[in-house]
Amino acid sequence: MCGIAGFLNITSASPLDEAALRGMTTCLAHRGPDADGFYFDGKVGLGHRRLSILDLSTAANQPMHSHNERYVIIFNGEVYNFHEIAEKLGVPMRTTSDTEVILEAYVRFGPEFVHLMNGMFAIAIYDKQTQTLDIFRDRMGIKPVYYYLDNQIFAFASELKSIVHVPEVKKTLTIDAEAVRHFLHLGYIPRPHSIYSQIRKMDSGSYVRVSGSELTETRYWKLEDQIKDQVISDRQEAKAQLNELLVSSVRYRMIADVPFGTFLSGGVDSSLVTAIAQSVSSTPVKTFSIGFDSAKHNESDYAKAVADKLGTNHHSFQVTYKEAMDTVGTLAGIYDEPFADSSAVPTLMVSKLARQHVTMTLSGDGGDELFHGYGMYTWANRLARQPLRGLRQPAAAVLGQMGNRYKRVAQLVAFPDAKRERSHIFSQEQYLFTETELDKLLQPKWQSKAALREQWQWPAGRTPTAAEKQALFDMQYYLQDDLLVKVDRATMEHSLETRVPLLDYRVVQFALNVAPQLKMHDGESKSLLKDVLYDYLPRSIFQRPKWGFSVPLGTWLKNELHYLIDEHLSAESIESAGFVQYSAVKQLVDRFERGEDYLYNRIWLLIVLHQWLALHRASA
Repeated sequence: MCGIAGFLNITSASPLDEAALRGMTTCLAHRGPDADGFYFDGKVGLGHRRLSILDLSTAANQPMHSHNERYVIIFNGEVYNFHEIAEKLGVPMRTTSDTEVILEAYVRFGPEFVHLMNGMFAIAIYDKQTQTLDIFRDRMGIKPVYYYLDNQIFAFASELKSIVHVPEVKKTLTIDAEAVRHFLHLGYIPRPHSIYSQIRKMDSGSYVRVSGSELTETRYWKLEDQIKDQVISDRQEAKAQLNELLVSSVRYRMIADVPFGTFLSGGVDSSLVTAIAQSVSSTPVKTFSIGFDSAKHNESDYAKAVADKLGTNHHSFQVTYKEAMDTVGTLAGIYDEPFADSSAVPTLMVSKLARQHVTMTLSGDGGDELFHGYGMYTWANRLARQPLRGLRQPAAAVLGQMGNRYKRVAQLVAFPDAKRERSHIFSQEQYLFTETELDKLLQPKWQSKAALREQWQWPAGRTPTAAEKQALFDMQYYLQDDLLVKVDRATMEHSLETRVPLLDYRVVQFALNVAPQLKMHDGESKSLLKDVLYDYLPRSIFQRPKWGFSVPLGTWLKNELHYLIDEHLSAESIESAGFVQYSAVKQLVDRFERGEDYLYNRIWLLIVLHQWLALHRASA
């Protein structure tokens, strides 16, 4: 796991030099504290910050040159099956790192080499002979790539801050109106958007080639292409296949030359990953959990019960509200753009504490999307049924006159139209702004209404349920542009690598083709995943409500964090920023303070947006 940054000077008059490269790379020092490296030939600059995980020797430092000296690589991530690829190549290796294998596979097979790889990666390879640059991103978008292109410069990096650091880029940047609206509706900014119109997020499962002033993008893997006509409907067959895949995936992700552990919340996903890791380990696996003083937001006792049963080397950290709230103030600088997922706070904290013991961790991300663990999937199926679908507007009008719980349901039921149904369900499940609210809230300048793609073609022989459609939407956006971003920035802020076994592409392909009744059965979510889990751990440990990895944000905003409302949602702050109408914000805050507690995430969105703008202006 590392940080990469670089550029290609398109014309001889292009301004970027080695000093610019070093500046970009230094911005990523937290991602790789063990070594830095640079390649600059006047045309291209490649910078690397290394977090040593495999082959800890200096021979594995980057940039690395191919055996034939024609190509140069910088690489962020891990390719887990590099031993098998090395055998396929039959080339004597100089190191025991996956970087060398990746580069020699590219030399042998060209861009098609990417199909051989099982891993998480952002790879840049420069051909010194043709002066072309190829950049590859992994299938599920676990590792980030941002890029900028104008008529003089192509620049790319693992994080936005690295590109924004370049003065020649920074002076051209403007805020993207579509990104602002998406953020207020979803809580994150979906690719290809970033907060800046001129900087894009590279798509998952794709590679870009930059040659001269031309950039071409090729998708080599798409989620929707993995969906088959037939589903696996036999429970025992599906359970056996899933267990085999997960054991393989976890084994791959335990390959490291440094100490590792697992994040263990005590929930289904992290417990299953931990249980499999412990079952194939000859020594107790280190496990890490974090708890808050509020019982509703503290699952550390459940994590300890799992750890005790498995016999792991468990580390449980209890943190105070003050420690958590101090972390809130760092979010805008870490995530570089508006990002409203408040679970970033505990993720940052547990990463900091785990790094005191290990350099690499496994996490359980992906289980909810792949195996239907969210309540919104039940709602998607309900809203698809008649007569509720035809009566949704009258039903919403009635429910809107009732208590807080029913007001929330009223907004969920009143989706605008089928083309925006998936994003609406997600938005309202997360307590965020509806499209109708945004029409009244946003200033005219920010009223862009570009819709996300929400529909994908399913095979002719397959009729998906509404829950399956919703889950695919979440895999395309929420998982990749929120959850994986959250984990990448939080862990790398503390120089900690995190691997995600449930997002092995083989597991993803399998999950997309499991019958929905095996995922949600008799009102139980993630039924198939739990079937596998209960072969490792007693069912009784998990007979409790699902809380998720969260903080008591609504309570904090009424008490310890109220100062953020005063600071960022004042008339002066709102009118100076020019994003939203102050009258609408004041009305929202008044309703929240009078007891409409479910509005807390809308308040938080506005705070995060204006907090980011204050930081943006301060650095201008």
